[in-house]
Amino acid sequence: QVQLVESGGGLVQTGGSLRLSCAASGRTFGAYPIGWFRQAPGKEREIVAAVSRGGGTTYYIDSVKGRFTISRDNAKNTVYLQMNNLKPEDTARYYCAASRVLSAGVAVMPDQYDVWGQGTQVTVSS
Repeated sequence: QVQLVESGGGLVQTGGSLRLSCAASGRTFGAYPIGWFRQAPGKEREIVAAVSRGGGTTYYIDSVKGRFTISRDNAKNTVYLQMNNLKPEDTARYYCAASRVLSAGVAVMPDQYDVWGQGTQVTVSS
């Protein structure tokens, strides 16, 4: 059973940077595509970025392209989300999730993920 724990959130000014980490338990972490999602108050949860099992394929929503970078270190059972040039509209609770149903590629829909962390809050002040 894989469990996910996010960390690295906080309060940052516009233009600042944060690096989120998603640490996983379980020896099969490298078998799962991982995604980062976010949810702001009153809004639906949306995918931000996703990475394939081996890290060779990534996906980003348009609003974060060029600013966010997803990566993974399977030896450390950790996925990262480097967030640069943060904007107030990036303010949300960020979640990482693992897809045990997808065997290859990236998963971009929430219902493709079946293991979720508790989230970490990111607040960007203007």
